[in-house]
Amino acid sequence: MTLTTTSHDNVHDAGAADAPVLALDHVSLAFDDKVILRDVSFTLLRGHTKIILGASGSGKSTILKLILGLLKPDGGAIWVNGARADTMSEHEMMQVRADLGMVFQEGALFDSLTVGENVGYKLYEELQWKDDAARARIDEVLGFVGLREFGARMPSDLSGGQRRRVAIARALAARPGILLYDEATTGLDPITATSIDEEMIKLRDLEEVSSIIVTHQLRDAFFVATHEARRRDGRIEFHEADAAKRDEAEFIMLRDGLVCFEGNAAELRAATDPYIRDFLS
Repeated sequence: MTLTTTSHDNVHDAGAADAPVLALDHVSLAFDDKVILRDVSFTLLRGHTKIILGASGSGKSTILKLILGLLKPDGGAIWVNGARADTMSEHEMMQVRADLGMVFQEGALFDSLTVGENVGYKLYEELQWKDDAARARIDEVLGFVGLREFGARMPSDLSGGQRRRVAIARALAARPGILLYDEATTGLDPITATSIDEEMIKLRDLEEVSSIIVTHQLRDAFFVATHEARRRDGRIEFHEADAAKRDEAEFIMLRDGLVCFEGNAAELRAATDPYIRDFLS
């Protein structure tokens, strides 16, 4: 078991080859007398995955809100692509968020917009892309998630799994380098959940997207951590990851707002801490 202590000298140097794209450095947060996070530190490298586990109320989703700048920490620092984000104004955070994509549990699609309009919303409304470029990008990302023919449909016409894939396409549309997933497979049947897991793996391995996955679905968490995607003869295949690839996916376990574990899938399975054993069972 590895406990986290973040003190990378190059955390501020986004241009360094091994610089983290994201770092939380001794972050704490409380709401009145309720402590949510205590001295949380970790880093995320480009193309790697952090999977955050913990009981309900342990602070998992709060970490995503802090990264997005929707909450400010009481202490510590948050760095995104070498820039300190926790001290930024809302206007300054808009530039940081340009490289962040977010996938919510329920997809959070606009019911009054078509699938294509949902996917292109940020391109049109925030980034002011020209119509031809936006339409080409919408078609590209819908194709990536296997829904190219669904652009004119309404969200109400989709299954739960299709809605999640549309949400991933929307998060991917503006080409962010970092994707944040908040319970992206919760409520889905196992087969559909695996299809969403594979989308996460494809983005990580084929597009070099860095990702933070908040989940309590252990099956999905271990699947993402132990598999990889490869292109072969024009097709995308999924395989058991080799040891080096598995090390690029790390688990973080939260307990009462503290990081009580950080390590790869094998280390998590081998952990002897009673809290972790009980959680995994």
